[in-house]
Amino acid sequence: MADAVLAVLLTALEVTALVAFWFVQSLKRWGPGGKPVAGSEVRLWLVLTAGPAGLAGVSYGAVRAGLPATAVAQALVAAALAGVLALGIGTECFRWAARSFRRHRAGHRNRPAKTL
Repeated sequence: MADAVLAVLLTALEVTALVAFWFVQSLKRWGPGGKPVAGSEVRLWLVLTAGPAGLAGVSYGAVRAGLPATAVAQALVAAALAGVLALGIGTECFRWAARSFRRHRAGHRNRPAKTL
């Protein structure tokens, strides 16, 4: 019973911390008129990278302590955060590739035609 209660409490604490982080980041963006805040993406990537790593450590510690429900709950939250991280990285890579392709195409359109 204590294992299930600990699993629920830790998961609730982590979700609350993540929601509070996103709320604070949203307030920072809302303050200057909707303009991006310097360093906000770096902080988000840091949270999404360190979060799953820390939760995996907690999950491992819970297994070693004999708390299987807590270990499974922490592993599931870590997997969800890692999935969000993977989706975010994929989106950023796609945006980078699209910008590079547009710049490449624009460079070819502005060149004069070659004559033989």
